Amino acid sequence: MRKEVLSGPSLKLKKKREEINLIDQKLLTLLNQRLRIALKIGKTKKETGEKIYDSKREQEVLERLKRKNKGPLREKDLKEIFRVIMEVCRKSQM
Repeated sequence: MRKEVLSGPSLKLKKKREEINLIDQKLLTLLNQRLRIALKIGKTKKETGEKIYDSKREQEVLERLKRKNKGPLREKDLKEIFRVIMEVCRKSQM
């Protein structure tokens, strides 16, 4: 079997992909952690008779994230990503 020899650019690409893989793993861990908390919130809302969907709260989350964002993530993309995250959490609460 032939061993692959990586050139300068290929080696740099490989290392950057390894960095992305580590970040993806951290994101996955954090997303699961967020969902576990959201499930607890959903349970509490059901017990207290509150609605699962709270548009005001979601808007507050998006505004807070927008203020904290230093880029290069565009505001439009930030909102899109977090709307999906919140939608997944909300659906899991039902």
